[in-house]
Amino acid sequence: MDSILETKNLTIAFGGHVAVHDVTIKVEKNKLKSIIGPNGAGKTTFFNLLSGQLKPTNGKVIFNGKEITNLSPTYRTRLGIGRSFQITNVFPNLTCHENVRLAVQSEAGIRYNMFSHFRKFKEINKKADELLQLVLLDNKANELAMNLAHGEKRKLEIAMLLALNTELLLLDEPTAGMSLEEVPKILEVIQNIKEQRNRTILLIEHKIDMVLDLSDSIMVLFNGRLLADGVPEYIMNNEQVQSAYLGGLYDVAT
Repeated sequence: MDSILETKNLTIAFGGHVAVHDVTIKVEKNKLKSIIGPNGAGKTTFFNLLSGQLKPTNGKVIFNGKEITNLSPTYRTRLGIGRSFQITNVFPNLTCHENVRLAVQSEAGIRYNMFSHFRKFKEINKKADELLQLVLLDNKANELAMNLAHGEKRKLEIAMLLALNTELLLLDEPTAGMSLEEVPKILEVIQNIKEQRNRTILLIEHKIDMVLDLSDSIMVLFNGRLLADGVPEYIMNNEQVQSAYLGGLYDVAT
């Protein structure tokens, strides 16, 4: 298996509480892996360890064969790890196209030049247009970000992450707070990204039906420990998962 991300005995304790306990996993490159578990299972804390918001008490994080355990969130972003909440401050008074174009421009290392109008950067604009199409916002290209619905803002954030040439997307409950009408669109966006098979997605989500449909594999956290890891069919038929709390997962799904 060609893995892009590995954790080895990853552990973090807050006082006497061990929030993530000895988790060892491999995430296959250009696949979608979901993380499920009830509230308090350690899912978001695990994401914080991967993205650098927290430093582990013990264990290692390895990305593309390089240990990144002690690297800052900013440096991890430069290496190609993007987390959805890291770009929450979209520019409300700019259009969707301008928001994405600035992210593309930043990744390309192009700074402001008073003698060159931005329209001259054809490749930059072309990539921004392609990303907006990928996240189903091409019809909103000239819409101010402040006028977008919540689900549309989430899609814009994803487009800006993709503009940074992110190899690994960490999506923490991307459908949270969305209306029922918005959810299918964000699912379509995630499916579109997955089908390109040039990025890896690690997804936290409570909606089990969504996880089963999207995932190549699923890992199950329970009380900070890795309970099971495998393809969706294996997880759903795993007696340990079922007896421990799978019914509870369905209860909290919204």
